[in-house]
Amino acid sequence: MQKTLAIIKPDGVARKLIGEVVKRIEKNGLRISAMKMIRMNKSQARGFYAVHRDKPFFDSLTGFMSSGPVVVMVLEGQDAISRWREMMGATNYKEAAEGTIRRDFATDIEKNVVHGSDAPETAAFEIGYFFNAFEQVSV
Repeated sequence: MQKTLAIIKPDGVARKLIGEVVKRIEKNGLRISAMKMIRMNKSQARGFYAVHRDKPFFDSLTGFMSSGPVVVMVLEGQDAISRWREMMGATNYKEAAEGTIRRDFATDIEKNVVHGSDAPETAAFEIGYFFNAFEQVSV
């Protein structure tokens, strides 16, 4: 059983895509073991995306991620990281495969509706950033 973090970004929340994303997660056999809606401030977004702090898009990304509410979730399942990343599609929605969340709903490379962890170590950090052990319900 593997865990990964999923985020429905401010554009997805604003466009009322929460239900659609959750539906796709459940349809594809991943289980949501924790979920909440939050609004990060700029400092919290900077902490979450600290790995990108030296990249030119850091300020824009953290500004966007703190611009409105997001839904953070812990997903569980066999190969959860790669399965969620496949459902999301490529970061650049124009390169994403047909039927992926980003291909279907993204409006630009930053406003691409969802985020997902890229490795087990990243998932552990990201899950711990938003959830404590009591907030995760495994069956």
